[in-house]
Amino acid sequence: MNIKFKIKGLDCANCAAELEREIEKIEGITKASISFMTERMEVECEGNEEEIIKKIQKVIKKEEPDVSIDKI
Repeated sequence: MNIKFKIKGLDCANCAAELEREIEKIEGITKASISFMTERMEVECEGNEEEIIKKIQKVIKKEEPDVSIDKI
């Protein structure tokens, strides 16, 4: 399943790439793609959507505390 998000508060493309790598480490996520320019994130995953979103938010809080996501 694909989940799309609007991502706000990223400072640079390097931060986006680093966050993308950390999100891809989450169990159940097969691919994460973050576009710094369009402020979008797309995640390919398997499993419970709510649990995946909670795990993503936890990683974002740890890596980039000023970043927020909204599902679209």
